[in-house]
Amino acid sequence: MNPRSRDQDVSLSDRISGLAQAVEIAEGRLDAEVIRGARETLERAAQRRALSADHTVVGFFGATGSGKSSLFNAVVGQDLARSAARRPTTSAPLAAIWGDEGSQPLLDWLDVADRRVVGPALSTSTGRGRKASTTSGGLVLLDLPDFDSVTREHRQIVQRMVGLVDVVVWVVDPQKYADAVLHQDFVQPLARHGAVTMVVLNQADRLDERDVPSVLASLTELVAQDGLPATGPSAPVAVSALTGQGVPQLRDRIHAVAAQRAAAGQRLEADVIHSAGELARAAGEGDPRGITKDASERLTAGLARAAGIDLVADAAARSYRLRAGRHTGWIATRWLTRLRKDPLKRLHIESHDKHSDPGVHRTSLPPMNASQKAAADSAVRGFADDVSQGAGEPWRRSIRGAARSNEQRLPDALDQAVARTKFSARGASWWWIVFDVLQWLAMLVTVLGLLWLLGLFLAEYFQIPLPPPPTVEGFPLPVPTLMVLAGVVLALFLALTGAVIASLASRVRASRVRRRLQRSVRTTAEETVQAPVEHELEAHREFTGAVARAALTRR
Repeated sequence: MNPRSRDQDVSLSDRISGLAQAVEIAEGRLDAEVIRGARETLERAAQRRALSADHTVVGFFGATGSGKSSLFNAVVGQDLARSAARRPTTSAPLAAIWGDEGSQPLLDWLDVADRRVVGPALSTSTGRGRKASTTSGGLVLLDLPDFDSVTREHRQIVQRMVGLVDVVVWVVDPQKYADAVLHQDFVQPLARHGAVTMVVLNQADRLDERDVPSVLASLTELVAQDGLPATGPSAPVAVSALTGQGVPQLRDRIHAVAAQRAAAGQRLEADVIHSAGELARAAGEGDPRGITKDASERLTAGLARAAGIDLVADAAARSYRLRAGRHTGWIATRWLTRLRKDPLKRLHIESHDKHSDPGVHRTSLPPMNASQKAAADSAVRGFADDVSQGAGEPWRRSIRGAARSNEQRLPDALDQAVARTKFSARGASWWWIVFDVLQWLAMLVTVLGLLWLLGLFLAEYFQIPLPPPPTVEGFPLPVPTLMVLAGVVLALFLALTGAVIASLASRVRASRVRRRLQRSVRTTAEETVQAPVEHELEAHREFTGAVARAALTRR
């Protein structure tokens, strides 16, 4: 293989690798029919590259009556193909081979049974007065059945062969060169193969010599509309198998293509580029927006509402007020608070020990109701829509599916997120101790006052003479009475003040708990929703890169 072919092969390998990666990623995401076509391209490329790289396979395709078998014989220089007035004359592929060595496995793959070894090389005539030249061998010409044959088997052979040969030669005649079946079903779908396509206007001898240029121009315009280049190998040429007009020029073109030994690679390259383009079209235009901070925050907020963190935050606030009351409330009535269960304990929150497995924690929050489930579903769908915005519908659908891939376990995951959140709510606030000490002092003063009054009452009852209790200047009441009143008033004041402070502090505590719960929910959202979506976004990036690598335009 010459250096040029080797360079092309490396490039083709890169393209095939890119297409293979794109197909693997597209599986289950894009249209199955498009993926099947791309897989067939990969299989065909692998099979063709495993066969002879020194042989170029040129197929003659044409409609009934186009004279392609006669033209085949004229190019070969021998009457190998049967030509007659009866149609069709070609029922099976016929191969004319130059350079037989290494061609048999290739022809086996093409399923061509009728094989004729013509010689070691194809002779070409380069013009009057010039010496004939030959190829270095490695050429297979195929005469194929008519693509419009009434026999289904013949049409199937043509449809199969048109996807396998390295070079396609379309043979048309002056009467049917504009045939819609030829252009719509064959030429247009293969227009991407301009470098390995030839268009031949046969039976030019049936036209007036002055009409040949206009008919050829009309044919050139038609193939240009089909998408073939108007110059180069695909530029139409007028020939006559009967008179030999243009046959040497056609033979020269075939010779030039075979001499380069690049047609097989060019054909496969065009197939790979086409399949990559089909995958790109199936995927749709545009790239997804991706995960943004706003989208992530909206997802977290929606799932937090669905998880009932407001209920938990409110329970944390009530728990704080209850425990504050047990430390700062009036000692005479504190026992009543012991009858009330801690709201957080009622929800089984903060009840696990530090050595327990956080993965098995559960709360006693009520199961998600319809409204909460709708909120969670709306948050996930909204997130997926935000992230996938800008992408084609198949990828948007795939991203939405990824976002909802864990929807069955999402309620459990959110419940665990709440259960494993560390609230740090069990410790006492510093001001509780101050109020607790003051409450006990107030209680001590009250008790001492009551005991003093009780002693005075008993002394009077038993007629034990005692001096009158002292009084405080400006107050008509005795000291023991003032002690009782002062103790009770101080206790009530402390209880009321403590309740006010506890109410304010509980709001701060609820806000702190809400933030911690949101962080836990955010972690759950990242694991159950964002991670699958990020995987899908990465798949899209890899798919786009693989398609670009497969379809990269040569500079």
